[in-house]
Amino acid sequence: MVLQENFLFHKSVSENIAQSKPEASLEEIIEAAKLSGAHDFILKLPMGYDTVLAEGGQSLSGGQRQRLAIARTLLSDPKVLILDEATSALDDESQAVIQANMASIARGRTVITIAHRLSTVRDCDRIIVLHQGTIVEQGSHQQLLAYGKQYKQLWQLQQELKQEEASA
Repeated sequence: MVLQENFLFHKSVSENIAQSKPEASLEEIIEAAKLSGAHDFILKLPMGYDTVLAEGGQSLSGGQRQRLAIARTLLSDPKVLILDEATSALDDESQAVIQANMASIARGRTVITIAHRLSTVRDCDRIIVLHQGTIVEQGSHQQLLAYGKQYKQLWQLQQELKQEEASA
């Protein structure tokens, strides 16, 4: 499970990723980092994968911490992967990397994604819309845009806000 907030230890980047699988090879760690979109920023750190992080990862941005947490979870190769607002702190570019890698991330496992940012779930096989703890709609992105009410309204609102931000 990858949560919105994740804890990082005062250890190297590679040791932080390998918390879920201490016997992992560097190649396995790098592959998990690539899937999570963390590899490029890790290479820019002073000592790359050997860079020791501050307790809690305080020297990293929220999005960088989330990508390391995703890499850590992917390294453990769970049968069920739960992403609970796991990409909420990512910028659009980092989010796009995760979305582009989602087919590889999901291969051979069930992925449950909990998100308020609908672009995060757009490519999911099935989207379940909750309102006050009750399922009010479910289907694919296209089905919900065509026949849904609440999902369609939320999607349109988020698209409008995105356009306003882009023009500001």
